[in-house]
Amino acid sequence: MHEIYRIGNGIDVHALIQDRDLIIGGIKIDHILGSDGHSDGDVLTHSIIDAILGSINKGDLGDHFPSSDKQFKGICSLDLLEGVYEKHIKSKWNIVNIDSTIILQTPILKPYITSMKNKIASILSISSSQLSIKATTTDYLGFIGKEKGIAAVTMCMLCKDND
Repeated sequence: MHEIYRIGNGIDVHALIQDRDLIIGGIKIDHILGSDGHSDGDVLTHSIIDAILGSINKGDLGDHFPSSDKQFKGICSLDLLEGVYEKHIKSKWNIVNIDSTIILQTPILKPYITSMKNKIASILSISSSQLSIKATTTDYLGFIGKEKGIAAVTMCMLCKDND
């Protein structure tokens, strides 16, 4: 038996705006600004989707869920993640691990990370120990440091048995 490994990366960036919820990893974060996006603007989930799709050479989020398609307006990004998992991963690949970093000046995300991990790990049928989620700031540098935006970067490793 021969194992095949694939690695993908994903990145997502959104502007922060007034009168919008800040959703990260499917969790509503208590903050005065929210992430602007066609869906719910969940940069963490979007970067995870892109990392998964990249690892199996299936394009990116926009290829599967274009912002020009009204059916995805305001959609929960966890639903998009579940769709990608069901269609491309569930019966074909094993997720070895996912490592994500959220880049946001404020608020502090540490109190929310366990909930994010539990939600995402559940959808992907993995242990929360296979999913690392970290948060950092830019020390007030650039558009993120000025609280005008948020970003997330993710790496994902997949494995499958090739008989």
